[in-house]
Amino acid sequence: MVKKSKHLIELGNQIREERKKKGLSQEQLAFDADVDRSYIGGIERGERNVSFLTLVKIAECLGCDISKFTKGIPK
Repeated sequence: MVKKSKHLIELGNQIREERKKKGLSQEQLAFDADVDRSYIGGIERGERNVSFLTLVKIAECLGCDISKFTKGIPK
């Protein structure tokens, strides 16, 4: 079993929190960002090292800056 990075876990938590604030499901966010739903789930669980361009797409879909997801990383 691969140990998850605490930074990726925190990033995923921030994305999940913002997605829920916007009232979006993982499926809807994935559709809007043009990625697979399971990929969004993996990001939110800290299992995926998301690319910069995908992070940009997710931020655009959620109507925020990337900095919203990375605030406090690293602590």
